[in-house]
Amino acid sequence: MTAKIYTKTGDDGQTGLFGGPRVAKDDARIEAYGAVDELNALLGLARCESPPAELDELLVEFQHDLFALGAELATPDPAKLGTNWIGASQIGRLEQAIDHHDALVPPLSQFILPGGSKTASLLHVARTVCRRAERRVVTLARESQQPISPQTVIYLNRLGDLLFVLARRANALAGSQEEPWRKPQ
Repeated sequence: MTAKIYTKTGDDGQTGLFGGPRVAKDDARIEAYGAVDELNALLGLARCESPPAELDELLVEFQHDLFALGAELATPDPAKLGTNWIGASQIGRLEQAIDHHDALVPPLSQFILPGGSKTASLLHVARTVCRRAERRVVTLARESQQPISPQTVIYLNRLGDLLFVLARRANALAGSQEEPWRKPQ
């Protein structure tokens, strides 16, 4: 007989951390890894739009990273339990991807509105969710009794930058024009 998906252990508004105590479902740690999970799901949605293979390969790679980052955030002591997987090499991959794809789009001389192709629009939404996840991790790092790796904030900061660049690249590949922001008169 297979185990049921529901355990009923969270019916009182508490959830268990990996290798740690039970906490309220609105605890800063849960908010942080919940936002990372939401970002991961949104990248999955963006991938449903069948982006060009070079973008899709990156998005799936970052989905794997985000799953690892979520596990690290869900663990009060990641070093002890071996879930501290996000570090300099993952951040370096993001920076290489930013540099590569940014070189393939026209330089920006003004702000642009989020939009364009459906893939680009989804990547812009993913960028905003990434920024929220970053803010939640910053809050967690400030409030937590356990240390939070600074690499998690750096990773999310770079990923937000990359999602902006990838949205621009998706528009360029789709032949969609970017809409410049117009200052109010």
